[in-house]
Amino acid sequence: MSTNKLSGKHAFVTGASRGIGAAIVQRLLGEGARVTMLGRQLAKVHDQNTYAVAADVSDSGQMKAAIQNATDHFGAIDILVNNAGQAGSAPVHKMDDDLWQRMLAVNLTGTYNGIRHVLPSMMQKDFGRIVNIASVAGLKGYPYISAYSAAKHGVVGLTRSLALEVAGRNITVNAVCPGYTDTDIVRETITNIRLKTGRSEAEALSILVDHNPQRRLIQCDEVANVVAWLVLPGSESITGQSIAVAGGEIT
Repeated sequence: MSTNKLSGKHAFVTGASRGIGAAIVQRLLGEGARVTMLGRQLAKVHDQNTYAVAADVSDSGQMKAAIQNATDHFGAIDILVNNAGQAGSAPVHKMDDDLWQRMLAVNLTGTYNGIRHVLPSMMQKDFGRIVNIASVAGLKGYPYISAYSAAKHGVVGLTRSLALEVAGRNITVNAVCPGYTDTDIVRETITNIRLKTGRSEAEALSILVDHNPQRRLIQCDEVANVVAWLVLPGSESITGQSIAVAGGEIT
């Protein structure tokens, strides 16, 4: 059920054009927030409650400019959701430096850049809600995604450390860690499994859902619901946590 509990709040969501990011945008709008959506190729959206900006999250200068743009439009940012990410796979002995650097740049440095340029205003007004979309791969290891997993483990570590730094400032910092979710990235993973192994789409999907005790892909709305809970009034004491949305895979 939607409410207006976030009325007057400005949320900034990265990777907002599709999948989990798009679901988070809709969920926060439903709670009454004004939402700035960030992506590298977002169409311009200007209405009463939404605004779109384009930036590469791995570029500190672009992120600083985008956040200033959003602040000029909707005012200081109250809620930051670092959702933008990329996935890539390769065994370590065959991994090239570009894949390693790209996974760190987008998934970890991109999260840091968002925090770095939003946090000062949150500290100035003694209020903020930061949610980092990590992954179950930030809580346990998986073969062939070492670079991605290392980056997401970094996001979890950043979340825990920052939460302690700002605990006395009415700023909470949490990570949401989805399992394999029904997104374009996972569909691309299924295609890659098919191409590399010759398995059918159903067989490739089964490899992924076998990680989930519920034997299914997580839905984007399920992740968005957890994000909403973390930023709505009533969750003020929840900080420094890494919440798995994974059907019981992480216990």
